[in-house]
Amino acid sequence: MKVIAINGSARKDGNTAIIIEKIFNELKKENIETELIQLSGNNIQGCIGCGGCFKNKDKKCVLKNDIVNKCIEKMVEADGIILGSPVYFADVTANMKALLERIGMVSIANENLFKHKVGSAVVAVRRGGDMHAFDTMNYFLHCTQMYSVGGTYWNMVRGKEIGEVLNDEEGMENMKSIGENMAWILNKISK
Repeated sequence: MKVIAINGSARKDGNTAIIIEKIFNELKKENIETELIQLSGNNIQGCIGCGGCFKNKDKKCVLKNDIVNKCIEKMVEADGIILGSPVYFADVTANMKALLERIGMVSIANENLFKHKVGSAVVAVRRGGDMHAFDTMNYFLHCTQMYSVGGTYWNMVRGKEIGEVLNDEEGMENMKSIGENMAWILNKISK
């Protein structure tokens, strides 16, 4: 089994990566392979509404100058998908939003590529806007017919500077719970 996480943060190895790694630690305990894809350094264009993915039905976006098709390929191969983003102006990052638009359309155009996969959305937040960012990613999980995994509270951890999320004990404990719950569901599904 394998879980792919997509980190929408502009900061490579920042707080969003830290909370994803906390989830990964629990998955690894259950011998579930993990891979982190970081969108940092990429410039992802939003969906242009061309309908090319519906015409081609090749599990790819017609825009080929960025990381999107690589993400789709990795997500198709995975059993579980984690979406992580910091909060930028009360929502996910622009790269995460553009990615969700395009992979969502490709999924629908190709008979729901992510249907029945296990997914979770996690948010690193300084102060506010966390619920809207969390909702944005959860809408994607819902619309792509994935099974959504939660923890002991909303899937978010507070911190501004890199590493400050480690001070949010409740939030980090929740990330651990998400990892345990995701592993449990994946193990049940695989039987």
